[in-house]
Amino acid sequence: MHPRRHTGCGERCSPGEVSTPGCGRHPRPVRTVTTFRVLACGERALLVELGDLDEVLALDAKVRTHVFDSDLQIEDVVPAAQTLLVATRSPKTLAAVRHLVERLVTTLSVPAPGDTAATAAPMIDIGVHYDGPDLEEVARLVGLSSAEVIAAHTGTPWRVGFGGFAPGFAYLVDGDPRLDVPRRDIPRTSVPAGAVGLAGSFSGIYPRSSPGGWQILGHTTESLWDINRTPPALLQPGATVRFFDAGPAIRTERPGATTEVDLAEVDELDPERSVTVLAIGALTLIEDSGRSGWKHVGVGRAGAADRASAAMANRLVGNEPEAALFEVVMGGLKLRLNAPSVVATTGALAPLTVNGKVAAHGQRLYLSPGDELALGTPLAGLRTYVAISGGLTVPPILGSRSADTLAKIGTGKVTVGACLPLGPTPPHPEVRGDHPIVTPSSSELTLEVIPGPRADWFGGTEQLLASTWHVSAQCDRIGVRLEGLPLSRAQGFEGVELPSEGVMRGSIQIPPSGQPVVFGSDHPVTGGYPVIGVLTETASDRLAQARPGQVVRFVLKRRTP
Repeated sequence: MHPRRHTGCGERCSPGEVSTPGCGRHPRPVRTVTTFRVLACGERALLVELGDLDEVLALDAKVRTHVFDSDLQIEDVVPAAQTLLVATRSPKTLAAVRHLVERLVTTLSVPAPGDTAATAAPMIDIGVHYDGPDLEEVARLVGLSSAEVIAAHTGTPWRVGFGGFAPGFAYLVDGDPRLDVPRRDIPRTSVPAGAVGLAGSFSGIYPRSSPGGWQILGHTTESLWDINRTPPALLQPGATVRFFDAGPAIRTERPGATTEVDLAEVDELDPERSVTVLAIGALTLIEDSGRSGWKHVGVGRAGAADRASAAMANRLVGNEPEAALFEVVMGGLKLRLNAPSVVATTGALAPLTVNGKVAAHGQRLYLSPGDELALGTPLAGLRTYVAISGGLTVPPILGSRSADTLAKIGTGKVTVGACLPLGPTPPHPEVRGDHPIVTPSSSELTLEVIPGPRADWFGGTEQLLASTWHVSAQCDRIGVRLEGLPLSRAQGFEGVELPSEGVMRGSIQIPPSGQPVVFGSDHPVTGGYPVIGVLTETASDRLAQARPGQVVRFVLKRRTP
């Protein structure tokens, strides 16, 4: 009988010795990182560019050991194909995080090329109906027939490299190298749940309906994300995925995991303190400061689109700035208070009445049981925030009560008739003078931007700064599309595909069309188009209040003394 070999290194075991992965006697071969860059990614994040996915995952593991360090305030860590995004809760700790990252990279040990895993990765078989709108275009791009594309997609197992983009979305790597295709020049505004696609060397499956620029080959009926499943994501890093042709589709329904709070169930709580929704207008959501620490599995922060206005509304009524409140698009909300409450509105200046009488925006209003508050259409701005003392206390999901319109997590749209619970009435501290109430304007917006991480793809930010932009009709909590003179890439970057990497709120992504897309609170956690710059936190709040047609100009962030 041949002696066993150590699965971690391949060396022969001594008689009676048990083969263990990565053993101390025969450690796996390792290598060090020889080249890396740390790129600016706004006021609160850094993008670390490395050589390959193995280096990224090794650094990711090291950085995660520091997430509970209060001096660093690390909010999220997002691995991608060749980069690691490290986001902080405060700009004040970014320099310390940069120092930590640079120290960790220079001492990093990475498994050497060719090192094989000791344990067999789980195999997941997924049936695909190859009826996608881009199948023929992919065949044309790679010089194969449609049947050969399907054979290539099903003929080679794929490895789950990392998560991102949306809850349950996994970037699959190591497929047939012939299936390397660019993303679409103009992303689709909606890709159905279950869509199976290609982008660059990746394959992936859309867990929910969302915008996207991948080339769609077909669809599957598998559920990729289910918050009631442990773990919620079907595809975990390291797993192997094997696609097979499921033939023609019998039904057109697409899977979509339920991760939203049922407001009907909330009604049954019959809390002592509550508010009843009588009208909702165009769109009313429940938001707070958002959820942190979940971006690596595709769940973004979400939270209020205009964070400063939401925090101010909460301060006015005595709540913590992070408390849940109403975010109302273009007015139309009408409420009945069922308990003595303090209410305040901020953000878009909407006509406000209490029991039919005009009331003041940006001030505390003391309401009694049975009083009704109504918002009209804002004179300027897009989103009005309505805070009630005690905050809305609907059940949280993943640590937050925020509705995420991309991930479909939270309460979803508030509905007429909902009776929502409120927390205990807090004390009412005075609002400090260093938190002025800012009312959105309908005039031209000048927004501060920090260059990077991919400004060099466009020869800097000069094109962006020199142009005048208009907010398009395609604007929501996920992002704002701008219209103007298309940006052109610098020499050497024309037609280059960017591996997907982590992004932040305020990231100005430039698709091949050259028309910028600025990410909002519900943005995907990773993106595949270069980011020329990132708005400051204040500028992101201001853009969240912009209406279609409004003029936007960008300026570089001024250095603080």
